[in-house]
Amino acid sequence: MATSSPFRIATKKLLAGNGRSIVSKSGAGNCTWNLDGMAARSMSTLKGSSPEQRRNVHHNLAFNSDPAPKRLNVMENLVSDIHHSLKRSDTLLNEMSVYYFNGEGKFIRPRLTGTMAGAVNCHLGIEGDAELERKQRIISMVSEMWHTSSLVHDDVIDHAESRRGYQSVNDKWGAKRSIFTGDYVLAVSVKLLADTQNPKVIETMSQILSDLVNGEFQQMSNREDDEDRFQLYLDKTFNKTASLMAYSCKSVAELAVPETRPPSPIPHWAFKYGENIGLAFQLIDDWLDFVASADQLGKPAGADLKLGLATAPVLFAKKEFPELAHLINRNFKMEGDVEKAFETVLKSSGLDETKRFAKEYATKAISDIKELRESSYKDELRRLAESTVERCS
Repeated sequence: MATSSPFRIATKKLLAGNGRSIVSKSGAGNCTWNLDGMAARSMSTLKGSSPEQRRNVHHNLAFNSDPAPKRLNVMENLVSDIHHSLKRSDTLLNEMSVYYFNGEGKFIRPRLTGTMAGAVNCHLGIEGDAELERKQRIISMVSEMWHTSSLVHDDVIDHAESRRGYQSVNDKWGAKRSIFTGDYVLAVSVKLLADTQNPKVIETMSQILSDLVNGEFQQMSNREDDEDRFQLYLDKTFNKTASLMAYSCKSVAELAVPETRPPSPIPHWAFKYGENIGLAFQLIDDWLDFVASADQLGKPAGADLKLGLATAPVLFAKKEFPELAHLINRNFKMEGDVEKAFETVLKSSGLDETKRFAKEYATKAISDIKELRESSYKDELRRLAESTVERCS
C-alpha cells in the first residue's frame, strides 16, 4: 500500500526551507546525550558494528517505560498461547519455532494492539464480550508472530550471529531450516487469523504482508532528488514498521465496530494511531543507531550506514552538508564513506531534527484517539505514544 497523502504534505514541509525551521518547533524534550566529542568515542567502535549488535541495543531501549499495568491484562499468557499454537510433534521444528518467543522481548506490537482493543471496547461499552476479546487477542498474537517470522528471515539474510543477546536461529541451526521455520510461524499465524471468521479483518491484516515485502524492495532503491529520497524513506518506514502497527490496531477496531452506513470512524482512528506510533518509533530507532549504542552502552553504532542505508539523521544532515549526496548515492560503499557520514551527522542538526520529527508523529498519535472515551486503556495508549520519544531522554 502506498502511504497516505499526509506523508506527501509532511515531506514538502520538511524539505522546504532549511535546518530547524522545516519541522515543528514543539521540540522532543530535553535529551541527556552529550554530543560533544561523541564522534571520537563512536568512531572507535564503528568498525566492529553489525546488524545484530544494533538490534540488541534497540531491543533494550524499545520503550523507555514499564510494562502495561497488570489491570489491563493485554499481555497475560500471550507467550504461552503462542507457544501452544506452534506446538507440533516434530521436536526440532517445535524448538526452533518458539526459540524467539522466549518472553524476553518487549512485545510492542501486541501491547499496542491489545491496548487499542481495550480502548475501543470501552468506548463502545462492550467490555467483557468474551468471544470478541478472543478474536482481538488473535490479532495481538498474529502481530507478534508476523514480526518474529520476519526477524527469522532477516537474520538469515544478514547472517546475524545473535538476537536479543542469544545465538541467532540461523547461527544455531543453519539458514535452510531457519527459513522454513519462519515460513512455519507465518503459516500457523495465518491459520489463527482465519479463526476470526471475519473476511474484512483478514483482508486488512493481509495488507501488512504486502507492505512488508514492498518495503524491502524500497529499501534496496535510491533516489537522487531530495524530496523523492525523503519520500522513499517515509514510504519504506511505513511499509516495514508502521504498517503492522496500523493495520493490527485497525483490525481489532473492525472486530468491535458493527457494520453501519456511513462506516464508523473508529477503525480509521485506530489505524492512524498505529501508523503515527510506528513512524515515531522507527525515527527514534534510526536516531539510536547514531547515539545510543556508542554513547550510552559502549556498543558499536552506525549499522545502517554499513548496510548502505540513508536514514532520517543522514537525510536531515544532507541539508546542511550537501557533500553527503555523493556518499548516499553510492550507498556508502567506498572506503571511509561510513566514517565520514557518521561524523557529519554528529556535527549536524540531523539528530535534533529527527527527534523533533518523531515527536510530531507521537503527538499526532495522541490526537488521533482524542475522540475515544476516557479509560485506563486510553491512558495507556497515550503513555505508549510518549514512550516512543522518551527513549532519547
